[in-house]
Amino acid sequence: MVRFGKILDRVRRGVDIAMIFASLMVLAWPLLFEPLTHNGSSMWTWGLSLGAVVLIGAGVAKLAERWPLAQYAPVSAAVVTAAVRTMMGDSGRELIWLILIVTGIILIRQFLGSHTNEGLMRDLTRQRAILARQAFRDPLTGLGNRAMFMDHARDALDDADETTTAVILFDLDGFKGINDTYGHAAGDELLKITAERLNANVRANDTVSRLGGDEFVVLLPRLADDEIADTVATRILRDLQQPVAVDDLVLTARASAGISIARGGEHDVDSLLREADEALYHAKDDGKGVVRRFDPSRFAETAQRRKDENDLRRALAECQFEVHYQPIVDLQGNYTVGVEALVRWRHPLRGLLSPGDFIDLTESLGLMHRLGLWVLREACVQAVQWQREHPGFKLNVNLSATQLASPELTDEIRTVLTDTGMPADLLVLELTESAALTDLTESARVLDSLKSLGVRIALDDFGTGFSSLSHLGALPVDVVKIDKSFVQAMQETTANGSVAEAVLHIARTFNLSPVAEGVEDEVQAEMLRELACTQAQGYHFAKPMPASELTGLLTRQTTKVLQRR
Repeated sequence: MVRFGKILDRVRRGVDIAMIFASLMVLAWPLLFEPLTHNGSSMWTWGLSLGAVVLIGAGVAKLAERWPLAQYAPVSAAVVTAAVRTMMGDSGRELIWLILIVTGIILIRQFLGSHTNEGLMRDLTRQRAILARQAFRDPLTGLGNRAMFMDHARDALDDADETTTAVILFDLDGFKGINDTYGHAAGDELLKITAERLNANVRANDTVSRLGGDEFVVLLPRLADDEIADTVATRILRDLQQPVAVDDLVLTARASAGISIARGGEHDVDSLLREADEALYHAKDDGKGVVRRFDPSRFAETAQRRKDENDLRRALAECQFEVHYQPIVDLQGNYTVGVEALVRWRHPLRGLLSPGDFIDLTESLGLMHRLGLWVLREACVQAVQWQREHPGFKLNVNLSATQLASPELTDEIRTVLTDTGMPADLLVLELTESAALTDLTESARVLDSLKSLGVRIALDDFGTGFSSLSHLGALPVDVVKIDKSFVQAMQETTANGSVAEAVLHIARTFNLSPVAEGVEDEVQAEMLRELACTQAQGYHFAKPMPASELTGLLTRQTTKVLQRR
């Protein structure tokens, strides 16, 4: 068919050229043929005229390759000229025959053109069918693609009436590992088999499409009961778990599924697909290999978390964090000898947030190291200002487990000390028992490295770790902070008081400086004095406060000391 079309096209082109030359012959009739009938005519004139016809004809033919309508200019002129000459009675027999020849060529041209157009239309129809298939089909699996799914889903929702439409989104668990381990050819075969198993578990009027990668979607229109969607999804997951033979390999296509349901036409396609995707996310989060329906309450929680994540990243970029300081007091003189730096978030909508509202999220986003380093630098800059008026004033800053695991921690702290002018011996780095005891050997190595800078190390929440007593000697610690649970329970029972006393005794045994946390009243403070605890912090003395307020507190304390003198 293609070869015949090419031959027909060449014939048509030859006829077009013949039509051009025949038309030019009609136009040049007085110069070409009439001189031949007169005895005095010159052959040179006739030859030059014929040459002009040939040159002009070649030019028109060349021009017609770019502008096809140009070939009809000489034809139109020839027809008009012949009509005028006939009306004037100036047409001979030869001219009439020439006009008939031109007319015959035009008819042949039209005949060939119609057949060529028919061939072109067939080719175009065939090409359109191929393109339509490519536009709506996945070339690898033969399933519908996203465009087909969206088209069928819109139709299903428009025709839903009072029935239910369900969308089930599937994602293969561990597919990337199969590709990486066995190659893309094995992965492609697995996708083809997955497509076959999906098709085998649905009705004829259902739609199965591959959205891309290892993600598939099933559209179930006009369901009488939405529980059918759960049944279909569970059946497909069970079928996909059956081993698959790919060449010499035996693979398993374990998958997770998310379901969204629309009753009548209450949803649009985008929201239905988005809800199925959210349900799939929860299926993955719940351990994979399971089916989950879209849950509005879980969606709200996830949406809020994503908003919080964006807010937190923006807070770091826009410096919405502040450092507040809680005084550490000398229990004998009730005066401030140092502070613990505590981060706060000045949220533009929620106000001032404590660490409990954002630290876990910061850790999960991998931003804790960056935030911790910022707090350290800000606190050191402020502490140096206080130390000018209050020599020996100590600064306690918390280290997170993330920071402790960073190989750059020692160098980063050295840089902060150098940049801010903070005396190393007045900086106390606090870490929790849980962070220190995760990897005792590595913790001891990192803490030794930090100690080489001249800083002091404090073990926070002391007494809550199960292994703290047996491993305390292995860590280069200078200070222990007695957990507030022991401090606040001292006055409740004698046993709890004995725990606090035992912790203090352990601290002295290891030659460590104790600091009691969470002191809320004078009774607790007095009991700690009786146990010879020298330093404490808590709401009884002062809450965490901005630097400006602490500056005022230190000024008032200095004034009282001077007045006593």
